[in-house]
Amino acid sequence: MKPPPRLQPLVDEGLIDTVVRQLMSGKEAMVFVVRCGDETRCAKVYKEATQRSFRQAVDYTENRKVKNSRQARAMAKGTKYGRESQEAAWQSAEVDALYRLAAAGVRVPKPYNFHDGVLLMELVTDAHGDAAPRLNDVSFTPDEARTHHASLLTEVVRMLCAGVVHGDLSEFNILLAADGPVIIDLPQAIDAAGNNHAPRMLLRDVANLRSYFGRYAPELLATEYGPEIWDLYVRGMLTPEVPLTGRYEHQTGAVDLSGVMREIDDARAEESARRLRMTESA
Repeated sequence: MKPPPRLQPLVDEGLIDTVVRQLMSGKEAMVFVVRCGDETRCAKVYKEATQRSFRQAVDYTENRKVKNSRQARAMAKGTKYGRESQEAAWQSAEVDALYRLAAAGVRVPKPYNFHDGVLLMELVTDAHGDAAPRLNDVSFTPDEARTHHASLLTEVVRMLCAGVVHGDLSEFNILLAADGPVIIDLPQAIDAAGNNHAPRMLLRDVANLRSYFGRYAPELLATEYGPEIWDLYVRGMLTPEVPLTGRYEHQTGAVDLSGVMREIDDARAEESARRLRMTESA
């Protein structure tokens, strides 16, 4: 196919030989299958801020680093330069997270290059060499659900040990490759140590996995892996090899009513977003 305008510079510079087809178009980006020499890869083209609908919530951007104080001031004031800087920081967050997690051995697509709002990375494929499906497009037996759930918990732990929380993990941003699940879509990834919302987001990520795989293996619905993982992390005892039990004894104490209400609001927002994604993917 004819290269889209955003991909033409990569073709001109020899980073891409040909554009094969469009793989998908989402709220945040369009993804194309491309050929690079003898390899088939994918190119994620980020949409302009005015063309997409994901809310860059302050919860995700808290403590994100910027190049200089001028950028920080402009972003705080919401100037044109500030909005452009915020957009660049949002895109580079996924790139940085991918390189960081790939180096830590987390199952994410291997990144190759980032050029002018286009991320060139590995194309995740199934056993037939076709683009791998998302989890929400696949059905599982109880044993398969248990296996994939355990595998993804290991990836969540490995991510946390690398200092990263996905922040929006669900069946909609996990691909089922020939050799198991691969985690994608990381522009909202946060720093586990530098973001005050990291515990809540980690718990939500793990709860989403529990809810999804619990449809196929109901006993998973009674597990408490999220609190267990975070407790081990804050005590400095978390490693990818540590055995998890799925059990956790909650501490008793004063109830944080505002925190509870926020969790309820987040759950409602997440459910609304989930329903919207299901409608869009139908």
